[in-house]
Amino acid sequence: MTILGVSCGFHDAAASLIDNDGNILFAGHAERYSKKKHDKNLNPGLIKDALSFSNSPLEIVAYYENPWLKKTRQAYSGQWADFFDLDNINIRKQFQEQTNCVVGKNCKFKYYGHHLSHAAAGFQTSPFADATVVVIDAIGEWDTITIWDAEYDRNGKAQYKKVWGAKYPNSIGLFYSAMTDRVGLRPLDEEYILMGMAAYGLPMYTKDLMDTFWDINGKNIIRMKENLHAGTSWRSNELMEEQDNYDIAASSQQVLEFVVGHIMAHARVSCKSKNLVYMGGVALNCVANSKIAKNWSDIWIMPNPGDAGSSLGAAALAYGKRLRWESPYLGYNIPGQYPEVELLKELLEGNIVGVANGRAEFGPRALGNRSLLADPRGKHIKDKVNEIKRRQKFRPFAPMILEEKADEYFEMPATFEFTPNPDNSDYVVLHGIKLFRNRTKLSSPYMQYTAKCRHPKDFPAIVHADGTSRVQTVGPNDNPEIRSLLKMWEYYTGCPMLLNTSLNIRGEPVVNNFQDAKRFEEAYGIKVFTMAEAPPPPTK
Repeated sequence: MTILGVSCGFHDAAASLIDNDGNILFAGHAERYSKKKHDKNLNPGLIKDALSFSNSPLEIVAYYENPWLKKTRQAYSGQWADFFDLDNINIRKQFQEQTNCVVGKNCKFKYYGHHLSHAAAGFQTSPFADATVVVIDAIGEWDTITIWDAEYDRNGKAQYKKVWGAKYPNSIGLFYSAMTDRVGLRPLDEEYILMGMAAYGLPMYTKDLMDTFWDINGKNIIRMKENLHAGTSWRSNELMEEQDNYDIAASSQQVLEFVVGHIMAHARVSCKSKNLVYMGGVALNCVANSKIAKNWSDIWIMPNPGDAGSSLGAAALAYGKRLRWESPYLGYNIPGQYPEVELLKELLEGNIVGVANGRAEFGPRALGNRSLLADPRGKHIKDKVNEIKRRQKFRPFAPMILEEKADEYFEMPATFEFTPNPDNSDYVVLHGIKLFRNRTKLSSPYMQYTAKCRHPKDFPAIVHADGTSRVQTVGPNDNPEIRSLLKMWEYYTGCPMLLNTSLNIRGEPVVNNFQDAKRFEEAYGIKVFTMAEAPPPPTK
């Protein structure tokens, strides 16, 4: 038996395949096959690759949201073109038309709630037996924020109890997208750039934004004073300079952190478990994530927390039990020997190099298998890589670093477990009781947290204006090829980290296969190391 989970119809279409033992056989993005950024449609090549990882018949196709419920919200919000598009109601027909995959009558099509799919993608891949699950995104069918108690019953079946939620149009995700649009960036695409801009501004508009858009009263009331689904005209008539956009970004980031912090505080006191599973598009905000972590015993953010990752969540719900999560390297496979020696030689010569080997990462961030790599110490490296990728000049890049060396170079974020431990001097007073805090440094294998760099002047290419970096730690159980490369790089240079960014150009999907890698190499003059010989041409 195999289960195929799919997300499609809005943006970031994806497919995930699991077997009857809970193994994740494949998970990939449609855009990397169609070459259309944020492609909303499934792709024949994507589905063909997914199904090639199993010889068993396809028993269930699980869809990541409820199309009928979504229609009611579209009618409410006046999205009449979407409301009257009835093709996306019949998911079986939509699936077969988009993928050229004709499934048998015995194959069942199942539909799950949007936020529940998010929750399952997180909890059923997490290491936890129980968890508080928080989902925050722009919008599902109606939900924008949900809090869940999650656990496994005695038969190992995942159980979800919804504790609290907020509904459209009350959405911190829509707010952040509207502010992304307000500064001239693409909403539902370039929110990560707004997050990066925040480090270069002052939060001078925070109070104005809170007063204008938000009504937060008590522990469970979050209301927006204005529907921001279509953007905002806030201060649009005022003459603003370029620096104002950075200040708007800093203020918007501060608003997001305040609202999300309010939600997390409510979740912390409303749910049983002190383990946090955090999902939804807002969970990609790694600056906020670093601040959230300190109030939980442990935290898990699946590396693809947005809509694409919900394809895995839908499959998980159909399966019902814990999935066997091993790594995010679940996509298209480029086989062959990892070019460690060749990569090292080029890097030691000061060159920027690409690597496209092994299975592609499932998620928006490259973690070594579809990456551009460089020496993070170079004064002009940031400008060179930004020029190649056609990005704004101010933007730095992420470092990948040996996990055991991370805290030597960065003030890594931590979780705190509150216990009556008299041997620990770090404590808080809660309800008149002194509780001591056991601090656990977080690893960051999926580039989900920011940390203060201890030596920012030494690493100009990977540090923001506020002295922070978005860190990727590489531990013994992460990517063995990248870990070996980092160890060799440290041996020759004394530096245990490399600059890492995705192998793509701004606005284009990440490189997927051998042909993509060679096209990138030819178009941009960057040596991309991949398998030694080209595979046979794909069959039509």
